[in-house]
Amino acid sequence: MTKTINTERTNNSRRHFIVGSSAIATGLAIGFDFSFISAANAAMRTGTTSMAPLAIPEICVWVVVKPNDDIVVRIVRSEMGQGTITGLAQMVAEELQCDWKKVSYEYPSPAESLKRKQAWGSYSTGGSRGIRTSEQYVRKGGAAARIMLIQAAANQWNVPASECVAKNSVITHTPSGRKTTFGKVSVAASQLDVPKEIPFKDPKEWTVIGKSMNRIDGTADKVTGKQVYAIDLKLPGMLVATIKESPVFGGKVKSYDTTKASSIKGVKKVVQVGDTAIAVIAETFWQVKTGLDAVNITWDNGANGDLSSASIKKMLEEGLSANDTFIGNSNGDAKEAISNAAKTIEATYFYSFLNHATLEPQTATAKWTPDSCEAWVPTQDGEASLAAVIAASGLPAEKCNAYKVNLDGGFGRRGAFQDYTTQAVNIAKQMPGTPIKLIWTREEDMTQGRYHPVMMCKMTAALDDKKNITGLNMRLSGQSILAAVRSAVVAANKGKDPVVFQGLDAAGEHGITYSFPNLMVDHAIRNTIVPPGFWRGVNVNQNAIFLETFMDEMAEAAGMDAVKFRRKHMEKYPRAVAVLNAVADGIGWSKSAKPSVFRDLAQMRSFGSYVAAACELSVTNGNEVKIHRIVAATDPGYVVNPAQVARQVSGSFVYGLSALFEEEITLEKGAVVQKNFDAFNSIRLSQMPKVETIIIQGGVDESTIAVAAPAVLNAIYRATGKRLRTVPLKNSGIKLV
Repeated sequence: MTKTINTERTNNSRRHFIVGSSAIATGLAIGFDFSFISAANAAMRTGTTSMAPLAIPEICVWVVVKPNDDIVVRIVRSEMGQGTITGLAQMVAEELQCDWKKVSYEYPSPAESLKRKQAWGSYSTGGSRGIRTSEQYVRKGGAAARIMLIQAAANQWNVPASECVAKNSVITHTPSGRKTTFGKVSVAASQLDVPKEIPFKDPKEWTVIGKSMNRIDGTADKVTGKQVYAIDLKLPGMLVATIKESPVFGGKVKSYDTTKASSIKGVKKVVQVGDTAIAVIAETFWQVKTGLDAVNITWDNGANGDLSSASIKKMLEEGLSANDTFIGNSNGDAKEAISNAAKTIEATYFYSFLNHATLEPQTATAKWTPDSCEAWVPTQDGEASLAAVIAASGLPAEKCNAYKVNLDGGFGRRGAFQDYTTQAVNIAKQMPGTPIKLIWTREEDMTQGRYHPVMMCKMTAALDDKKNITGLNMRLSGQSILAAVRSAVVAANKGKDPVVFQGLDAAGEHGITYSFPNLMVDHAIRNTIVPPGFWRGVNVNQNAIFLETFMDEMAEAAGMDAVKFRRKHMEKYPRAVAVLNAVADGIGWSKSAKPSVFRDLAQMRSFGSYVAAACELSVTNGNEVKIHRIVAATDPGYVVNPAQVARQVSGSFVYGLSALFEEEITLEKGAVVQKNFDAFNSIRLSQMPKVETIIIQGGVDESTIAVAAPAVLNAIYRATGKRLRTVPLKNSGIKLV
């Protein structure tokens, strides 16, 4: 069930931009250039017609109107099931006033963008940016195209453009009733100057934005199995490869014997990839898997052969009391407040490593020759894929390209991390001219991930003799993703990783939504050899658990109702209060629950959205948890497609609850223990609670993933009287039924 609550929209800051256009043989194309380059270098071309230099470049989206009235939206963001492509197209269609049934899309290649001096800007799809950071220029593109089409029709009729209107791809001269279609005036429109003033439609007039429109990214093909994902890709003369990298992080290949593997039917070649991996190339996947299993590999484990989850946890525990920390948010003097408190409460938490576990394991296809290199990649960032191809190929950038192929799951694994793309190219280089499709086994995917960072947290609160909270200290101890992935950002912040503090910042899109008289949130960086990565929702996942379960503990110590206690500390954050109130009302907080049913809630701000969740659950036999329903509220700005929001919210809870109850990655002797889904479990359909979604105000993101887990943990305490502070709950004997 989805419920939408309309409230006054806040004004968002808008980036300045300039519009460029050019005539093309088939109709009208509108482009916006916002790539990170200077205006002097920002010249674009489409066909043979050069575009004027554009200012303040960042991203480019083309709107093409063909003579047959077809509308093509060129989108560089990736579709991972979340509906980004449809949402972006809806924004174009709304301003363009076109026939939605005529809308389609296509991906410009990152190599073409590079040739045009990064005309399309960032290709990255992650951090909930797909719609959220595209809205301005996408809507502007649709609006500019509409204005130019109307002007072209008005010129042909020799009437004022103000007397003409566009609707459903038809332009009408209101006084006379004359009509024409977009396609009939598209070429003429493309020859006009782009208007300097491009106003948006009044939201009161929206007919496409805010509606649950049918998706345009091939839902029927996905349901029937016709959709071609990267793992399904077929090219003429293509061979298949699979790979095995050192199971111990930091290990290398010491030696290997290919005698048995080379004798297997279909096996073409056994190759070493770098100094850490062995790959087999054959005609089919079964042949390469059988061949790789037959290769006798001796590994040099290096210095990490004794690494274990126990030793990592010991290191994190030391960080909870260490002095070498980085401050993420502070006011007043929390240390003094705690020292002078009438009473203190304390809690320590642990959050484990997690794998992305995409349904499609890592895969990419590459073809290398001395003169060119092409790759077909399921990617969240086409530019990152192209960069990996260029680096691995040893060829100039102009001789390389990376084509985006449908990806079956991303969750952050296929963005900044292009190890599988690099491997595919390195393997293809050993058979020049032959397309090689690299497919990881599930075991390889589980043991060679880029894992959600491991983290511990110590919460300490001070209360005065009237049970008021006078101070709060939140000490984080664990990995920094950016230290491994974007070290320049950490260096620029003098060693601090700002991403660690998602949901806890003093302000901004990840700002904390509580006020305390004395606050200290700091981080003791304790990096491990286990490679960290951006896992859906990233650090807000554990931070929400730490903060929101401890809010319940502080409320209990203060002798207050959990909702009233939160409101007391949220007076400066009315939008956060609104989502909290929405789920409290939705779950029936003010009324008694049914016998043996317990409720609780949580709220958070992240990725620019305010989100909250409340749940009802019961516990039998002391450890069997049944979640009956979850009420979720989200305020991300405004809604593009309500149905997609509801699906995103429900899907995020599957991910978040699976991590809460079942999933973890552990290490023994430097290697990952969990090698398949039998050991890295996910919740089943029968365990999934009913989700009721309340939409308070835009594009949806991954924020909601964080709030279900703390709401459930708080409700379990109400049911059992036990505080559970170690994730996953299976390690405490808790089962989801």
